[in-house]
Amino acid sequence: MQIKVIENKKKYYALSCIVIGLGLLFMVINMVRGQGAFSKDIQFTGGSLIQVNVNQSFSNDLRDQIESITTEVTGHDNINITSSGETGVIITMPQTATDIRAKLFDQIKEKYNLQDSDLLADEDVSASISKDIQAGAIKAVVAGTILILIYISFRFKDYRFGASAVAALVHDVLVMLAVYAIFRVPLNNSFIAAMLTIVGYSINDTIVVFDRIRENKVRRGLKENELASIELVDDSVNQTVGRSVSTSFTTIIMVILLFILGTDSVREFAFPLIIGILSGTYSSIFIASPLWYDLTSHSVKKNQAQAKTGKKKVKKA
Repeated sequence: MQIKVIENKKKYYALSCIVIGLGLLFMVINMVRGQGAFSKDIQFTGGSLIQVNVNQSFSNDLRDQIESITTEVTGHDNINITSSGETGVIITMPQTATDIRAKLFDQIKEKYNLQDSDLLADEDVSASISKDIQAGAIKAVVAGTILILIYISFRFKDYRFGASAVAALVHDVLVMLAVYAIFRVPLNNSFIAAMLTIVGYSINDTIVVFDRIRENKVRRGLKENELASIELVDDSVNQTVGRSVSTSFTTIIMVILLFILGTDSVREFAFPLIIGILSGTYSSIFIASPLWYDLTSHSVKKNQAQAKTGKKKVKKA
């Protein structure tokens, strides 16, 4: 089955815009609710933490019960509850006074018939990811993106390849941010790791497709100032789509297993990674290639129009 990428490019652009638009909408809704655009773990904001041995396996019902008790006692809505070991529970919350945390443990202790020794940790936690580190990370991403643009433009001797690849990367980052906003996945160290993983995965996939486009251009004798045909792009994508899908499929199986079998902290990393792999594969095939075609077509047509205008001026003279 031949995938008609260029013919259906508007549909692919629209799908991406819808997903990213939903993410922006949820960010606004979250901010209006006073929850912040994203749910931030205490690694970003600092806060308080208590760890309790509840002597039972972690479940969604247990999470909901403890979350309800915590909200009632502390008055906080931004609470994150995760499992720790077989019967442990970690409750992280915004900065909370010691006496209120003591009251919270008393409530949990009474609810689950616990002992004083079941309180495993009770402490304030400073933000491990400071504003300086966040600013540095943003600068590093921007600098890396510029270097990627320069490298790909130099390697393919065409800035339009670089611009399309960077646009696909921005697309993947925005999709990931949308997922974090919609599903309220907490921003923590895993967020940074997931983002870097997806950026590397996506750019590699995109370069494979672009390599095939360049090879087919040479094979068909196309010059820089000649318009690339729709067939050239579609053929190039179809020749590489099997490799892209196979690689993504084998990778995503392992990540899904991590999501199913892993702890809450592992799931917080695996879930956005699954979405990121899907988004990276999608953008490499359905976003980067059509963007390159559009940029190339616009540039070639513009040059042809300028050449015609120049010839007319010469004839008049």
